[in-house]
Formats: sequence, C-alpha cells, structure tokens
Amino acid sequence: MNGNTRSSITKGLKIKIVLKADQRTGKLIEGIVKDILTNSPTHPHGIKVRLESGEVGRVKEVL
Repeated sequence: MNGNTRSSITKGLKIKIVLKADQRTGKLIEGIVKDILTNSPTHPHGIKVRLESGEVGRVKEVL
C-alpha cells in the first residue's frame, strides 16, 4: 500500500513518513498515526499526517 490515498490511512496505523526537512535525502521515520492532516482524498506526494511522537510529514510507506 502507498500513502497517496487518504482512505488507506487510519489513526493507529503503523507507517513511515518523510519530514519536510528530510525530503531531499528521503530519510524515513517510523511511527503511528495520531492525526490525518490532508483533507483531499489523494495527494501525489503522500498524505500529510501527525505521528503520536508529534512529528509531521508525508506518508511514504504503510507497514
């Protein structure tokens, strides 16, 4: 599953995101979804979420 469709992301899901500062390097951070921040049903760069740790980024992988 990829992180481009909002319907595939739910609260409590384990995912990997890329932070804004790490977009050039592509460094991924693993965490659990706390909030879904993107309102549109799809986004070409990934749905923006907030992790339980407080970090905000775009979903790149659903685990």
